[in-house]
Amino acid sequence: MHEDENLEILMTRYQRGDTAAATVLVERISPQLHRFFIVQMSSRADADDLLQETWLRIHKVRHTYRPGKPPLPWFYAIARHVRVDHYRRSMRASSKRRELEAMTTLLKRDGNGSDALEALLAPLSEGEREVIEMLKVVGMSLEEAARATSSTVGSVKQKAHRAYKKLRETMGATAFRKGQSGGLS
Repeated sequence: MHEDENLEILMTRYQRGDTAAATVLVERISPQLHRFFIVQMSSRADADDLLQETWLRIHKVRHTYRPGKPPLPWFYAIARHVRVDHYRRSMRASSKRRELEAMTTLLKRDGNGSDALEALLAPLSEGEREVIEMLKVVGMSLEEAARATSSTVGSVKQKAHRAYKKLRETMGATAFRKGQSGGLS
């Protein structure tokens, strides 16, 4: 019980801006949180990143801690949310990679990549097509594509997002039509 009281005092001092209390909290709680992430993650580097992200989030929301309550469950709740957010981001990235691989496979299977690419990009606006070609065909970074199109990185991201959405819809409709015609034969 004495340890919990010390953590409560340290957390209350940290809320008031005491950097020494924050340092002690980080030193005391980090090993436990790191073990929490190591058990769940496939790499030590991911666990290190999640621990750092957890402390950043704790710092940002430290005002939500209620003095008099045990801080350890509060720390672990934040760590759990960080882990869930990381999982969701990695699943979205994995899904986007699979979609891109499917598009690449489709182009390779066609035999004439440039004609297939033109057909695939046909539903896109000129700006969206230009951005997708720069990012995915040429391999430019977002910053390079923004400079080349005299626009902002945000604008390039927005065009790419809209293009990906249209491509997913187009590919989904194509797969659906193939499934329909395959069943009628």
